[in-house]
Amino acid sequence: MKSVNINAMKIKRIFALILVLCLAAGCFTGCQQEETPDATTASGNGDKNTIPENVDYVAQTKLDMNSDTLKLEVTVRSYIDGDTTHFNVPHDVSDNGVLKARYLCVNTPESTGKIEEWGKKASNFTKEKLKSASSIIIESNDGKWNADSTGGRYLVWVWYKPADGNDYRCLNLELIQNGLSISCGTVAERYGQVATDAFQQAKAQKLHVFSNEDDPDFYYGDAYEIDLKGLRTNIALYENTTVAFEGVVTNNFNNSVYVESYDAETDMYYGVSVYYGFETGELLNNLKVGNMVRVVGSVQYYEAGGTWQISDVSYREFKPDDPTNTVMLSSGHEAGNRLTAPDLFANGTVEVEVLSDISGEETETKTFKYADLCMSTTISMENLYVSEIYTTNNGGDSDGAMTLTCIAEGGVEIDVRTAVLYDENGEMISAADYRYKTINVTGVVDYFSGSYQIKVFNADAITVQE
Repeated sequence: MKSVNINAMKIKRIFALILVLCLAAGCFTGCQQEETPDATTASGNGDKNTIPENVDYVAQTKLDMNSDTLKLEVTVRSYIDGDTTHFNVPHDVSDNGVLKARYLCVNTPESTGKIEEWGKKASNFTKEKLKSASSIIIESNDGKWNADSTGGRYLVWVWYKPADGNDYRCLNLELIQNGLSISCGTVAERYGQVATDAFQQAKAQKLHVFSNEDDPDFYYGDAYEIDLKGLRTNIALYENTTVAFEGVVTNNFNNSVYVESYDAETDMYYGVSVYYGFETGELLNNLKVGNMVRVVGSVQYYEAGGTWQISDVSYREFKPDDPTNTVMLSSGHEAGNRLTAPDLFANGTVEVEVLSDISGEETETKTFKYADLCMSTTISMENLYVSEIYTTNNGGDSDGAMTLTCIAEGGVEIDVRTAVLYDENGEMISAADYRYKTINVTGVVDYFSGSYQIKVFNADAITVQE
């Protein structure tokens, strides 16, 4: 009897062990399976058993040229970012011939102002599709062109015909379907339902912004990623903050370089002075004139000059992948040297949409002096008559530097400040070479003693008219 009980216990233990192993195996198998997306949300039809794995919503959606929406064939004026493009349009549509288009139902990560993960990917995606298109059509959501909340942009559907295709494809939907939009509008929009379906599919497939993977075009570190427009238009907001931005090195003078970048939205260059001090080695190679660079440094107010600059830049040669490095991205670039009207420089103002806080979530419109926005950028100016010249002579290294007081058309006064200049024979250039002559100038916008001026670093930057 005792033997029977022992055998029974053994059998029970064997069955228990088998049960545990089965449960463990089931658990393990379940852990390896991906989470099934909510089919009701993905399809919009409530049927959880008929959701296709991969639907090309873009190919299924056709442009109806006979609908009551407005349609217009356009060309690109300028590429802004993933969800904003400026198009050339007839003057009866826009007085200045430009329509600033905001893509309906699309909100791509930022690639202007504050730089966000996948923002550059979305921006490049839009640019590549439109640049290679044989035709582009913009479509309104209803029977009129509707402005967005800013009043300066219009909400549109953007259709493009690939060079090797016959049908138009909706770029709005394509951005959404590829996981490059963080939202998809509402089903009330003209293509709102298909946009919602494409959005849910991109989420289920974990594409790009939904991938939980690192963006290969984004730098992960402690620096605040921003562009020079975002920095220049609200620079006090970032005082003592470590920022990272990209731009072209245009000049190197007095242990500093000037870095600028072009912004298509405002059709302006924005720049800043970067102080490298007495750093040597690879950092100086990276900061050569003509290089496109990624600068990482601290925003500081330079009391002596009354201007802002970036300092604390460095390059760790033994840590080339360190995100705090200031690095060269490419070479062979040229300065903007924007030809500028003297009156615009001296008296002009510009309205710009700027970030209103460091989070980058809110914007506001501010009015700036034109010259203030041009600080540290390269400009050129023509037909300046030199009426007076002050030459520095205080026993220092700047002896021989000059300030040229110039009169432009309309009596506008422009100051040109030079470094110590030498001619091709190594002889110092003096006031006699410029006084009472008409000149053309190329230099960097600077601020000194309460006024904006053009700063010149070499003799080639000033041309005397015959």
